[in-house]
Amino acid sequence: MMKNLNTRRDFIKLSSLGGLGLVLGVNQLGHAAGVKKLTAAAAELELNPFVIIGTDGIVTLVNSRPDMGQGSAQAVPSLIAEELEIDLKDINLIQSDGRRKYGSQQSGGSSTVRGLWTNLRKAGASAKEMLIEAAANQWGVSTDQCYAENGKVILKGQNKSLGYGELAEAASKLSVPKNPKLKDPADFRYLMKFNKRLDVPDRVTGKAVFGIDVEVPGMLYASVIHPPSVQGKLFSFDDSAARKVIGVKEVLKTKSYYPGGDTEALAVVADNYWSAQKAAKLLDIKWDDGDLKKTLNTDKYVSDMYEAAKGEGINSEEDGDFNAFYAASENKLEGIYETPFLSHSAIEPVNATAHVKEDGTVDVWAPIQGPDGALSETAGLLGISPDKVKIHPQLLGGSFGRKAFMNFMKEAVDLSRQMKAPVKVIWAREEDMSQGPYRPAMLSKMQCVIGRGNSLAALSHHAVGESIMGQHWGGLMPYQADGWIGGELSKDNHKYNFPVHKLTYSRVKTPIPILWWRSVYASNFGWGQECFIDEMAHKAGKDPIAARKELLKNSPRDLKVIAKLEEVLEKQGALPDGHVRGIAMFRSFETMSAAAVQLTKTDEGLKVVKVTSIVDCGMHVNPDHVKAQTEGNIVMGLSAAVKGGITFSNGKCEQQNFHNYQFMRFAEMPEVDIHIVENMEHPGGVGEPGLPPIAPALGNAIFNLTGKRLRKLPIDLASV
Repeated sequence: MMKNLNTRRDFIKLSSLGGLGLVLGVNQLGHAAGVKKLTAAAAELELNPFVIIGTDGIVTLVNSRPDMGQGSAQAVPSLIAEELEIDLKDINLIQSDGRRKYGSQQSGGSSTVRGLWTNLRKAGASAKEMLIEAAANQWGVSTDQCYAENGKVILKGQNKSLGYGELAEAASKLSVPKNPKLKDPADFRYLMKFNKRLDVPDRVTGKAVFGIDVEVPGMLYASVIHPPSVQGKLFSFDDSAARKVIGVKEVLKTKSYYPGGDTEALAVVADNYWSAQKAAKLLDIKWDDGDLKKTLNTDKYVSDMYEAAKGEGINSEEDGDFNAFYAASENKLEGIYETPFLSHSAIEPVNATAHVKEDGTVDVWAPIQGPDGALSETAGLLGISPDKVKIHPQLLGGSFGRKAFMNFMKEAVDLSRQMKAPVKVIWAREEDMSQGPYRPAMLSKMQCVIGRGNSLAALSHHAVGESIMGQHWGGLMPYQADGWIGGELSKDNHKYNFPVHKLTYSRVKTPIPILWWRSVYASNFGWGQECFIDEMAHKAGKDPIAARKELLKNSPRDLKVIAKLEEVLEKQGALPDGHVRGIAMFRSFETMSAAAVQLTKTDEGLKVVKVTSIVDCGMHVNPDHVKAQTEGNIVMGLSAAVKGGITFSNGKCEQQNFHNYQFMRFAEMPEVDIHIVENMEHPGGVGEPGLPPIAPALGNAIFNLTGKRLRKLPIDLASV
């Protein structure tokens, strides 16, 4: 089976067994730069070595995208295996370690496959053509008399073959093809076909190593306690009881490393985690709750957003003069849709292990979304050269954006520096949930005009709330609209062809820390946009699907998605008495997703019976990956719609653990029916786009069942 090599030492051992042979690199993945041949020295020092074929026949691939459950550990090798004509199980996979030569190493934004699709296939195809040429030269025949199959080059019509290992050294002396021929999709063996994930057995049996599983000789454990109030400060503490716990080594101050100003945190360091946890609960800490204690609460913040929604906002995009058209129209509609703060709460709490050594170097083992960012942040924190930092990325037990913000890793580095020993930091669930960062709470103020002939003539979307870009990087000027929000809601993205269209943004600042959350702003604004499109359709006397078809008449690809949804629903047949459906669609990360939620009323309240999802992500690696990610999106989308959000009172988060911040349970899970629109378009994202339509499809179903138009999430299904 495919083997994961997690350290550079593994790679060096592997490649030295029979010599490096043929090494190909791809400079700046995701861009137009081509494939280049590397010497052993260049592989170590210069470009991205992504394909290494040793003289012993071992094929090694460097994966630049950490695996957080989205399947990059199989998707990335599949791109190479397809063109190189080797079996997936014969690839040794190592994870990139953050060094610049590997280019961008961020897992996020549903970017793995769509970012690597072309250049990794070119690397595999180039290697194959060079190996074929080497074999043809050895046999004294033309290359068209040879073909590659299962790690060998075969001479047509004769019982002759040479393994890749036998050809690697000769191939390394040849020129890299400028335009290698990629396989016709009709001939795909792996891509766009179901293949079992080879990494699943290790994950099921517990053999796979996640960040929280890391063990390092001499390692200590740290449990960190942060200020319970946003921007709170450590006033004093008594650690006498904590220090009596067997195994406790030290009680230390560290920092929280949050945007808006670092605050002190307190850490108990012990020789085992349970002692650290037990002792942490015995600390007698007095916190200064700070100036925000009386003023910071979510009710006040939401009120501020509603006040901002009364204004104009900053123009992001406009076709025609919406305000004039709206003022002169009689047949119009307005509504404000609200979404709450949400926690990421991945099953694996944030954790990191760091060892700051006496020689000035540092090793970090962590489940992080970006090894490159981890390297630069560690070097910056310690004030050392990046070449003194070694990042060992680990498997992530979920993330959804949280583990791209690495304050937990910085705590581990700081505590290791103080202890002069390797230290593993594990946040308790209460710290993970109450500290954030969170998905921002947002508003969508929607306005529309129904024109002549009941046409959907004009739409205005006023997005209101805090900016992730503004809070983290401080680069959003008061006169600017947030570009990420504008991109998701732009006419070019959602393809709705309103003759008059306006998009505006009002930033309402908050010190509550926010961050990307699965599908980022699309999870907020899909709710407002798609519920309001339904409102418009009903006001115009149109079927919601028919209304969307009219709006998408200039976008054939999106028309096919809504038509596919209609077709699937027709095949599902008439609904039982008392059952209804609601539909929605939203484009994000270059993928269009549509959903239908089937709903009924029971003695316990409303019940989601079935969710049908249609996904057009273009070409993809494995339909099973697409469906698995969409299933996860359905679960998170429904949880975000019907379970409680994150709330603050007196400067403190009111949710602490899963008893008061809940998710969908197995018994609540509806039947799911997922369909992929097959086409040869460039790959789009898969990890996030299935989520945004779920909540609005539910909201629209509730309206169809009860006649109530709900505009605020979360929804209590028991009381509707």
